[in-house]
Amino acid sequence: MLASNVKSPGVYITEMNAFPNSVVPVATAVPAFIGYTPQALYEGKSYTNVPFKISSFAEFQAIFCYQPPASQGSAPQAPTPQQYSPQYYLVPSKTQPASGDYMQFGSTYYSILPDPNSVYYMYNSIRLFYDNGGADAYIVSVGSYGENSGKPMNLGDPLVNPNVDVNQLKYGLALLKNEVEPTMYICPEATLLSVANNGNLMQAMLLQCSTMQTAISIFDVIGGNAPDPFLYIDDITTFRENTGSIGLEYGTAYYPFIGTSLMQTSDIDYTNFFGNNPSQLASVLSPADNPDSNITSIMASISAGTLTVLQNNNALINASQTYQQILKHVLADANTLPPSAAMAGIMTTIDNQDGVWQAPANVSIADSATLPIRLSESQQENLNMDAVSGKSINAIRSFNGIGILVWGARTLDGNSQDWKYLPVRRTMIFLEQSCKLAAQAYVFQPNNKNTWEAVKAMIGSFLTSIWKEGGLFGPTAATAFSVDCGLGTTMTNDDILNGFMNVTVKVALVRPAEFIMLTFQQQMPASS
Repeated sequence: MLASNVKSPGVYITEMNAFPNSVVPVATAVPAFIGYTPQALYEGKSYTNVPFKISSFAEFQAIFCYQPPASQGSAPQAPTPQQYSPQYYLVPSKTQPASGDYMQFGSTYYSILPDPNSVYYMYNSIRLFYDNGGADAYIVSVGSYGENSGKPMNLGDPLVNPNVDVNQLKYGLALLKNEVEPTMYICPEATLLSVANNGNLMQAMLLQCSTMQTAISIFDVIGGNAPDPFLYIDDITTFRENTGSIGLEYGTAYYPFIGTSLMQTSDIDYTNFFGNNPSQLASVLSPADNPDSNITSIMASISAGTLTVLQNNNALINASQTYQQILKHVLADANTLPPSAAMAGIMTTIDNQDGVWQAPANVSIADSATLPIRLSESQQENLNMDAVSGKSINAIRSFNGIGILVWGARTLDGNSQDWKYLPVRRTMIFLEQSCKLAAQAYVFQPNNKNTWEAVKAMIGSFLTSIWKEGGLFGPTAATAFSVDCGLGTTMTNDDILNGFMNVTVKVALVRPAEFIMLTFQQQMPASS
């Protein structure tokens, strides 16, 4: 209270703050998922193209998934529609297919091919995120599922879903410009775009990240779902050529896809084959030259509609080993997912346990069962380093006796000494945004020594706590960071006249031990 404000006699109390302002650490692992959901409706309100924060998979289900139908009197309640219902076709051939998954029954080969219009990754990616330790996340639903094409993709063609629109995804991305909390951008269905549109989207994501300086983008590589064991490097080259050159330090990529165990036999039934045309499935399970009376009976039951889909499907499983084998192959394909969502969950777990400066690598992936390609150490060399572009790709590898591990922690700016490592980039975002938000309390404060010292003390105290936790490198706090603010050091008289208060913060960040070199040498035996 100023003395000049006292006008009448009496006793006045003035409370003084005992403690200075402090830096509150911002959240480091809040992904934003942009893609297609079963629906986006809650209590009559649409959440399409509305960034919505969730904290659990149950919340995602409540807003973005199909809900159980309302019961009709005493009639049995209808089952909840499948949240994700891909369509598959068994395409016959007299010769062995040159690529792709196939099965052989008798003298006929059957290629297992999806309807590309029915393939989406968002729903299972959210499940994968939470199974790997995910917490808070933003969902930007840009639409629901589109119409199926009613036919399989051509054998050997890339998997492109025409219902996935690059402009819709970019619009959903732009909505996140008004959200400062997300620290990761993920588009699970980006690899279902054409190569050109995928590159367009990735460049837009990197540009937005570099402009906002609050988030990174996690990318998947087209072709990582079914890589050729010899030509897989072509997919890597194509990816590198389409990411542009802006904001590379804000991007990271993982390869290949992972074979998960998310979807079980109960998630796929006969309605997922041949566009829900059981008669075509019957021609495979009970061919004319070798009919099966049990299959014929079950198909009659399906046509009559006297039993539920679950009952008829269980009957098919029990009656036909061929059907069991088909389900196994289809589930393997449907369970092959891009790893970006799993990585977001892993980063959340590591950030909460160890800190954002810990590399999200040398860890296993929950729900991972197989990999479409087992990369060797020599094969990973081409992914980890590229002398021309420097665009590092983090490998996911399988190790004997250990399992599937994330085996890389680099950004796309792999040739940069400053930003080649993902934990370095993410730690710097964390420090910058935490200090930025704390410094807002001093906007319009007097630009004098008292304010400068208060800001230095506030940021210095925060960085000291980070150093104690192991986030900064140095034997002492003085060697780990420095904070400068003052006339003659960071500001000139003109800066003060123009209203600028400049603060210079230098930090020594911790870098991962990516290469551990062990040196062995023989020595002469000593005399006894």
